[in-house]
Amino acid sequence: MCTRFLWSSEGSPGAGTVLVGRSMDWSDDTATVLAVRPRGVRRESTPNTPGDPHPFTWTSAYGSVVALMYGQAVVDGVNEAGFQVSGLYLSESDYGERDGDRPGLELYWAIQCLLDRFGTVAAAVEWLENDNVQLIEMDLGDKPGTGHIAVADPSGDSAVIEFIDGKTNIHHGPEFTVMANSPVYDEQLKLQEQYPAGGGTQPLPGGVESPDRFARAAYFSAMLPNTSDPREATAYAFSVIRNASAPFGTPDEAQRPEVSTTRWRTVTDLTQRRYFFESTTSPNVVWIELSQLDFAPGSPELVLDLVAEPDRVGNVTGEFVPVQ
Repeated sequence: MCTRFLWSSEGSPGAGTVLVGRSMDWSDDTATVLAVRPRGVRRESTPNTPGDPHPFTWTSAYGSVVALMYGQAVVDGVNEAGFQVSGLYLSESDYGERDGDRPGLELYWAIQCLLDRFGTVAAAVEWLENDNVQLIEMDLGDKPGTGHIAVADPSGDSAVIEFIDGKTNIHHGPEFTVMANSPVYDEQLKLQEQYPAGGGTQPLPGGVESPDRFARAAYFSAMLPNTSDPREATAYAFSVIRNASAPFGTPDEAQRPEVSTTRWRTVTDLTQRRYFFESTTSPNVVWIELSQLDFAPGSPELVLDLVAEPDRVGNVTGEFVPVQ
C-alpha cells in the first residue's frame, strides 16, 4: 500500500529539480480531494479524542496544499517552503498505550501538523526526537490507520519516521530516498541489498508486494538520467512512480494485506513549489502552482473536488473554491 521516492534531477542531493513521487494504494476508492490551507490557522491535536490527557494546539506558520483522503485525513502534501510530507501504510506500526505525559497527535492531523510548523526536514526531526510526540491511531475508512511518515525538503534532505513498540524510530539523511510498506524500514533496507540498486545480483522483481515496489523504485530512480529541465524531470519522476504502482485486479488482500490497488499518484516539485496529482480513474494530470496561491493569514481555506469533477486537466490553481 503505497510507495515513495525522492530524487534530485542533477545527480546530487538538492541539485537541479528536487522531486518526490508517491503512490496511494488502498482497498477501495479514497474519495480524495485537494485543499489549500493558509497560514495563521489555530489547530487542535486531538479534536476527535475528547478528554485526551495531553492535547496541544499550534498555529500554522506555513501555508500548504494537501490531499485529503475521504475528504478528511491529510495523507500527502507540500507547504510553501517546499517541505513535503507523505503518509504510507505500515501494519507493524505500534503507537503504544496512551501515555498522558506525552503530547498526543491524532493520525488525521499528523501530516498537517508537520506541514504547518516546519520548513525543513531537520527542524521536523528535531521536534519529533525532543518533544516525544505520540500518535493516536484512527481508522481510515474500514481499516486501522497505522502508518509511517516520509519528509523531504528542497535541499534533498529526507527522513523516514516510524512508530514501533510505542517509540519513534527515525532514519534521517539524504540517502533515505525510497520507502514502501512492510516490513519495517530497517528490514526494507536489508532486503534492498539483494537487488542491483543495493549492490546485489538478484533480478529486479516485477510483483506488487512492498519489497518488490521498493526495489523497483530504488533501481529506476537511481537509473534516471540527469536533467536541468523541470518539465523533463517531472516526466522522469512520473515514469518511476507509475512503474511502482499496483494495477487494478492484482492485489489479493486475504493473502497479502500490505498490497492494494493504486488509486492515485502525486509528484511534488519541491524546487518550483508545484504539486501534481494523477488519479488512476482519470486520463488527466492536474497540478497546482503554490507560487500563485495566497496563503496570507485570514485567507479562506480552499478545496478542489476531483471526485465530483474528475475530468479537470492541467493547471487547476485557479479552480479551487472556498470551503463551505
